[in-house]
Amino acid sequence: MTSGMKPNRLRLALCNEVIAGMEFARQCEFSAALGYDGLEVAPFTLSDEPHLIGANQAAGIRRTAEQAGISICSLHWLLVKPAGLSITSDDQAVRTKTLDVMRRLIALSADLGSKILVHGSPAQRRLPEGSGAAEARKRGIDAFAAIADDAKSAGVIYCIEALATPDANFVNTVEEAVGIVDTIGSPHVRTMLDCSAGSLMEKEPLSALLDRHLPTGMIAHVQFNDRNRRGPGQGDDPFAPVLAALKRNHYAGWAAVEPFDYQPDGPGCAARAIGYLRGIEETLKWQA
Repeated sequence: MTSGMKPNRLRLALCNEVIAGMEFARQCEFSAALGYDGLEVAPFTLSDEPHLIGANQAAGIRRTAEQAGISICSLHWLLVKPAGLSITSDDQAVRTKTLDVMRRLIALSADLGSKILVHGSPAQRRLPEGSGAAEARKRGIDAFAAIADDAKSAGVIYCIEALATPDANFVNTVEEAVGIVDTIGSPHVRTMLDCSAGSLMEKEPLSALLDRHLPTGMIAHVQFNDRNRRGPGQGDDPFAPVLAALKRNHYAGWAAVEPFDYQPDGPGCAARAIGYLRGIEETLKWQA
């Protein structure tokens, strides 16, 4: 997701669960009015069984976004619904169902026009305590490998997201994710940077992490959030160095605003975040 050509500006998306109280059409209109270029969609906001959304329904969802002048750029929170999914479980029925859902969501992503899937879902990838952890970790890696060809066929990139403890105990750093991606060896399985998790777990500044991994193509997506779980600009984490690293590496991918603690509320948090980030862009003279 890097390019030799300098992008005119950073492509910003809003994670749609931030404004999930609105109907989807209104989410699209509101986000576009604020100046967002895209929506990063959590499938569970569309349906309790999002993997069963067919091509016709997906086309309608995509058309709704396009009519509002916004793209569906990515999917995340992939395995929240239906309940009972896990990539690390030793229950074969659970594993079969989980892989089926992952493959169907890859197809849904393509139908929606999205090129990126972000696999976070910490509760659905937990490792057990004790001697079973190593085998569970192997099952998790095997699950990511199992969908690589599906991602290739759909023309999408499936990103393994590093998340912070204690929420996740499997894939906690970008380096760990990069190791898994290297093992799988497919350009359609990569990793990404969640700024909140990275600020808590990484040993180096996020800007240095981006400088190292963006040129290799390993990092294919970015999520903006503060370590305090609020939106960018609502905590102590500095985002100017992160945007500067994206700029000097000619990052042409998407960056999604993904707070968890919405202050003062979802719409207000979304508005404040884009104003803050576009202000940094202006300071950096992104288009220069």
